[in-house]
Amino acid sequence: MKAVRFHEYGGIDVLRVEEVARPVPGPGQVLVEVRAAGIQPGETMIRQGARHGRWPATFPSGQGSDLAGVVVEAGPEVRGVAVGDEVLGFTHERASHAEFVVVDDVRLTPRPKGLPWEVAGSLYVAGTTAYATVFAIDLEPGDTVVVSGAAGGVGSLAVQLARRRGATVIGLASERNHAWLAGHGVIPVEYGAGVAERIRQAAGGKVDAFIDTFGEGYVDLAIELGVRPGRIDTIRDWAAAARVGARTDGEGAAACAVVVGELARLAARGQLEVPIARTYPLERVRDAFRELERRHTHGKIVLCPQ
Repeated sequence: MKAVRFHEYGGIDVLRVEEVARPVPGPGQVLVEVRAAGIQPGETMIRQGARHGRWPATFPSGQGSDLAGVVVEAGPEVRGVAVGDEVLGFTHERASHAEFVVVDDVRLTPRPKGLPWEVAGSLYVAGTTAYATVFAIDLEPGDTVVVSGAAGGVGSLAVQLARRRGATVIGLASERNHAWLAGHGVIPVEYGAGVAERIRQAAGGKVDAFIDTFGEGYVDLAIELGVRPGRIDTIRDWAAAARVGARTDGEGAAACAVVVGELARLAARGQLEVPIARTYPLERVRDAFRELERRHTHGKIVLCPQ
């Protein structure tokens, strides 16, 4: 089969699509033919070696956590899933950017009828991260929350989940994404110089909570706005969080098939929009990451191996 690999830390040019042995499922595992697999900013940092202390790579390294596809083989003692099932879920083995991937049965959930493959294959990291950030800041009806990177892969889901909790949501994004945010009940605010005053004007009072999906000073901005550290959650700026006592709940706090399944059902019913910026074939993985690393996409970028 074909799979994405890199043999050393570096830029986009170290990514290769190589022929490798097709894996064999063991006890409690199935082999999934991958139809879609989302890509993440965290994978860029791992590939560059920027997260070696926290998530070291073993070379040659694969990539990918998110996945959706069809079960084509089952190992012994598999429960709740069978050959022919259409599924979505995740792997912790950095292996879903490939034509086939072995997955533990407990990390899969059925693909709801009508849910597009590209949406199903990009729900895990962005969806569970957004879910965890909203849960971490304990939103209640009537709260006002600010979300940085509000049109990105995680932010676009976090603003919708926060709205479902009854909060007033202020989304920081470039002007070209303001119409989408407004259409989802979010108050759009341009980021950049003077953002604190623009947020205060949009809030019409105090800001109760802050979700930072972007980093680069937003934790300090939340403190400046008077948000208590315990109601600030960042998925990017761990140093600032440690300094002020903010939270860092992300994917790991909600990494289970139950949450993925709940998000998939919301998306299939049209109650959660998962914006797809663009899809790429596996062979164009470098182009996919080149677009991702510009950090201006609205929604998810997805690899489609089949």
